[in-house]
Amino acid sequence: MFKIVRKKQLNDQVVLFEIEAPFIAKKAQAGQFIIFRLDEHGERVPLTISDFDREKGTITIVFQTVGASTIALGRLDEGDCISDVAGPLGVATEYDSNIKRVAVIGGGVGCAIAYPQAKKLSSMGVQVDLIAGFRSKDIVILEDEMRAVSKDLYVCTDDGSYGTKGFVTDKLKELIESGIKYDEVVAIGPVIMMKFVSKLTEPYGIKTIVSLNPIMIDGTGMCGGCRVTVDGKIRYACVDGPDFDGHKVDFDELMKRNNAYKTIETEHLCRLTGGKRNG
Repeated sequence: MFKIVRKKQLNDQVVLFEIEAPFIAKKAQAGQFIIFRLDEHGERVPLTISDFDREKGTITIVFQTVGASTIALGRLDEGDCISDVAGPLGVATEYDSNIKRVAVIGGGVGCAIAYPQAKKLSSMGVQVDLIAGFRSKDIVILEDEMRAVSKDLYVCTDDGSYGTKGFVTDKLKELIESGIKYDEVVAIGPVIMMKFVSKLTEPYGIKTIVSLNPIMIDGTGMCGGCRVTVDGKIRYACVDGPDFDGHKVDFDELMKRNNAYKTIETEHLCRLTGGKRNG
């Protein structure tokens, strides 16, 4: 059993948990994830490790309450326990020791994954510009945390209610065209966002790392559910990733696979509320 030692509601749908998991905390690195199961009958759900504290023996996860399992998870409180937490899984993000300046880009809840990347880079002495994109001011998360691990934090909102109005790609293009030389770009968020960040950086020859989120079941490479096409070859996000070269990912295929169950997910009769879900 894994005890929840801290709970923080980041916005109406996004929750932060700090969980006692000393063996996972001992080995965890930026870019890796866990798979949780609420009880012996629960489904296996992957979540990226947003932070970890080796001395306290805790890991931090940030999740959006959008499905049956994450809604049930979000109803737990400090002191409650999660039945199973497996990890750390996946390949930790690898960085060239010679890089000097990196743009880290997070979209929505993806900022919870962008944060540990920026934190790791900052600890290496890399200059980090962090661009965080949200639909509106009311769903902005982890602003203070992101600001603490970046030289400059640029918050963008689609509707202009906070920070700069526009998309993260607009701000990234502005920074590149101002003359800033980035050694790498790290983009984490909605697939469509990562696709267009990668398309933007490719003509400039800037290495771009993306963290992929395909449908995943076992997290060990056995089921094949998380397969993605990278550089024309099949890869598995759970054991080969989740980080990949954004210029080589078949994003269109990934989006089709991720949307395979969209109708079922949005129109089924919800067992939690008794009503029909709208998303």
